[in-house]
Amino acid sequence: MTATGTFPATRMRRLRAATWRRRLVRESVVTTDDLVYPLFVVEGTNVRDPIAALPGNARLSIDQAVKTAQEAYDLGIPALALFPVVDAKLKDEHGKEAFNPNNLLCRAVSAVKKAVPDIGLICDVALDPYTVHGHDGIFDGDDVVNDATVEVLVKQALVLAEAGCDVVAPSDMMDGRIAAIRTALEARGLVNTMILSYAVKYASAFYGPFRDAVGSRSNLGPKGKHTYQMDAANTAEALREAAIDVAEGADMIMVKPGMPYLDVLAAVKNNINVPVLAYQVSGEYNMIVGAATAGAFDRTAAIHESLLAFKRAGAAAVFTYAAMDVARALRGQK
Repeated sequence: MTATGTFPATRMRRLRAATWRRRLVRESVVTTDDLVYPLFVVEGTNVRDPIAALPGNARLSIDQAVKTAQEAYDLGIPALALFPVVDAKLKDEHGKEAFNPNNLLCRAVSAVKKAVPDIGLICDVALDPYTVHGHDGIFDGDDVVNDATVEVLVKQALVLAEAGCDVVAPSDMMDGRIAAIRTALEARGLVNTMILSYAVKYASAFYGPFRDAVGSRSNLGPKGKHTYQMDAANTAEALREAAIDVAEGADMIMVKPGMPYLDVLAAVKNNINVPVLAYQVSGEYNMIVGAATAGAFDRTAAIHESLLAFKRAGAAAVFTYAAMDVARALRGQK
């Protein structure tokens, strides 16, 4: 970039000298339109079970999820991401409960859609909440097998879409699942169901609090998910993953985790022509809240700054556990 002036004719601080000037030339802005609120659903009635690993968030029974959905909608949040906390008795080696049309998540989707029809609902397509081993697919020996897993993911996507889910979000990182799900949705006449592909999902240490929230961490074991989630060292691979999923029919692309991968987010945004979303994952959120609680900085200011970083890097929207607090702050509420 060429120089644009020299001192004193050019004084960069002129643009910063007053609030109105800074507002006038601000390049990136966070609004409620940028927020997706992840929400955990459990069985029962009138349940609000605080999640220790995600301060300010709770596991909610369906009736409480409906109330929270209405509150989110009233605050201007356009979409929720729903995650099930599945009873251990319903888990098995193959995740069959994932495609039960009357499972917890499908019932939650239907209830929220009936009560708050204009809020968007996004649901993960992955088997980890439903398997006894906590992995996103089906095992054959010691390996998570790709094609058999994709067959189950298609069934899961269909029951979610038929329950009223607006966006199915394959987060499993199996190869070929976007094309298979898109083909199945079209064949079933579900042509307006969007696919948000977790095309760029890294095998990360930052997912720990989420796994605690849904009860899958203790099942996972030491092997981890490195044979299907991406290596944290790679960027070029992320561009290839995103391009493949767009070609297969993805409407949007997810980059996950968020802040440690802002360089990847920017690279993906600059190389594909569909909206790119980011996930401020549980470990990121937990670190900010923990540091703020310890007095390191102001929590609200730090979260807002972190969301500006996502927008500056090119995110169309951000999944964040702080969505409700941010929306209230943007509206001047406590």
